[in-house]
Amino acid sequence: MTDNMTGSKALIKSMIQQGVKYVFGIPGAKVDQLFEDLQHSENPNAPKLIVTRHEQNAAFIAAGIGRITGEPGVVAVTSGPGVSNLATALITATSEGDPVIALGGQVKRDDVLRLTHQSIDSAPLLNQATKSSQEVEDPNNISEAFANAYMTTKSPKNGAAFLSLPQDILGQDVDRPVITSLPEITNGSADRTRIKQIAEMLMEAKNPVILAGMRASTTEVSDAIHKLLNRFSIPVVETFQGSGVISRDLEKNYFGRVGLFDNQIGDTVLKKSDLILAIGYDPIEYEARNWHNEGTKIINVDTITPEITTDYQPQVIVNADVAQTLYELAAFIPEDSSLPEETKDKLLQLKEHFDQSTDVPEQVDGQGIHPLAIINALQESVNDDTTITVDIGSHYIWMARYFRVYKPRHLLFSNGMQTLGVALPWAIAAALTRPEQHVISISGDGGFLFSGQELETAVRLNLPIIQIIWVDGYYDMVKFQEVAKYGRDAGVKFGYVDNVKYAESFGAHGFRAQSVAEFEQALHDAKQTDGPSIIEVPVDYKDNIKLKTQLIPDELN
Repeated sequence: MTDNMTGSKALIKSMIQQGVKYVFGIPGAKVDQLFEDLQHSENPNAPKLIVTRHEQNAAFIAAGIGRITGEPGVVAVTSGPGVSNLATALITATSEGDPVIALGGQVKRDDVLRLTHQSIDSAPLLNQATKSSQEVEDPNNISEAFANAYMTTKSPKNGAAFLSLPQDILGQDVDRPVITSLPEITNGSADRTRIKQIAEMLMEAKNPVILAGMRASTTEVSDAIHKLLNRFSIPVVETFQGSGVISRDLEKNYFGRVGLFDNQIGDTVLKKSDLILAIGYDPIEYEARNWHNEGTKIINVDTITPEITTDYQPQVIVNADVAQTLYELAAFIPEDSSLPEETKDKLLQLKEHFDQSTDVPEQVDGQGIHPLAIINALQESVNDDTTITVDIGSHYIWMARYFRVYKPRHLLFSNGMQTLGVALPWAIAAALTRPEQHVISISGDGGFLFSGQELETAVRLNLPIIQIIWVDGYYDMVKFQEVAKYGRDAGVKFGYVDNVKYAESFGAHGFRAQSVAEFEQALHDAKQTDGPSIIEVPVDYKDNIKLKTQLIPDELN
């Protein structure tokens, strides 16, 4: 340990030891020592400091890193409002299982309990938004605190951890060694007797189905699901955060996604099932009361203990390494296993109805483009490696129901808190971690301006992001539900912003599309440019009421 190892430098070395590549945030007097040491570090492995335009967005980007990579992203902010601005992003990350470490500046230790400038009790403030929220009281503890925060964010269920860092400890000397690289957290395998029991239950069921939730959405778990399906071909229903669990070659097993409104093919499949194999399912995405029928057996396979409710009482609970459990389960399934012919016939009818539900109405001049037309054009312009981030709004429901992806964590939704403004920050995270091709970010004209200032960050970093904005002039996800409930709307209208000029004012490229052909051309042109682009698309939401109505005919339901 060198004589000049301060709390700040010990913290940076701790980040290096754990492979942290970026720190996002906004500086301030209480945390400027950390920013100075990051910016001017001579260690080539030091995390790159990326300054953002709002603390909330910095935390969104860090959480995006966590969701995509499985390793916690890091955000650093100053005291007072810098810390309080983290709350929304951290509760989103914790509820949706995204590992992120937040570092917040704090006044000097002898000022914490005094009414001094920007003095707030930071750790208790963020306790409800995180898995762990603590204040470091001694510079010698800073590396240990970071290491434990790192482990906390990655232990099931993944989420956020916050460390409050008093200003004086960042500059004080440290005489304790920095924590070295931490091992991976591994879960043990399930008991073979229990796995055999699950296999027997699957084989005895007439209408088994897999419900793939947020913790099924990893490469390892999805590969294991594919192995099981190749052994025993049964339907799979994804949650929104489970998007991409089913690969392109297993399209026949895909029976849609469930979330929000109980009217989808996936809801029907779940309700008609006599056995649900819930893999990595989290009720915050879609409560069991929406899809579970009394008498249907549930097998819960996950890394965490499920919440037991009157609507969710699994007959079998397995807390273990999910991928390994599924691989071992597949080995217990006979190779010639098949569903009953009657079940396969009913599933085929549902599948045919589902596949025919994407017919696009003809566009009427001056009324915008139908959501399905936008989605179909976008579907044709991407490949299986494209990352698409989706904000909250009516477009979010259309995308979740109709847009297909074939790799986990390539279609990202906020489906626990349904937080506005996540799309562009998440796209920045995706562009940093998957720089091989353009990232698609999708927002409505309401949600976009929650984080639109980060377009400057994307321009500064020259990131290949295509930001698509569906324009209709309303907070429409609220509007159409108000109309459905009350026959009219209230408090949902706002004014127009010229998003092309907005883009150009930041140094980005701006496109406007009035038709499907113009949208397809804009997508092509945006891919040929360097740096970020915005495409403004007027959308016709006349069919939104169908999002809340029953879409499955009675004879199939």
